[in-house]
Amino acid sequence: MLELKRIYWTRQLLRLAMAALTVWIFAGAILSLVARSGHVAADRRPNSVTAVFTEMFGGVLAAVALPGVLAVVLTMIVAIIRGRDVRRRDPVRRFSRQQRREGMSRAEGQCEMEAGFRRRCARPAEHGDHFYPWSKGGSTSLQNFVAACSRCNRAKGAQIPSPGQQERLERRRRTYVTLGDAVAVGERQPLR
Repeated sequence: MLELKRIYWTRQLLRLAMAALTVWIFAGAILSLVARSGHVAADRRPNSVTAVFTEMFGGVLAAVALPGVLAVVLTMIVAIIRGRDVRRRDPVRRFSRQQRREGMSRAEGQCEMEAGFRRRCARPAEHGDHFYPWSKGGSTSLQNFVAACSRCNRAKGAQIPSPGQQERLERRRRTYVTLGDAVAVGERQPLR
């Protein structure tokens, strides 16, 4: 559980930081262009088109240098994380027939995903989904198996579920899984 929280919030923080840097870069570029155009109008006019563009883009470059460097650093961090995700991938992508049979039996043939108001989806399960996505290093094991209807499976896609979704699924499983069976959900492959 602790690992999923760390992974989920790290990726959310990276998305937020990248969005903030993008806004910073565009705002800096626009404000620099506006300031330069007002500055050129107030002073003397440059004598060539090249001088106008050189003056304007010199200011833009100065305004976006720091956020641009930070964006490059964040992009490198994201590339490293994605590379590790690829190295974590389970060599077996599909659940075995035995795993599907056990997972569907555990779910009593009903979708285990969340519907409105955090309730269990009422549709019949058609798919075996990796709770922690296979593409991000989720293992192809019974612990990572979640019975899902086609709508819920498409809606989830390859997103990493939030820690709250994991807690709620485990809580719901306690109501229909017999004692002694595992209710824990989500499992990640070790780094190879």
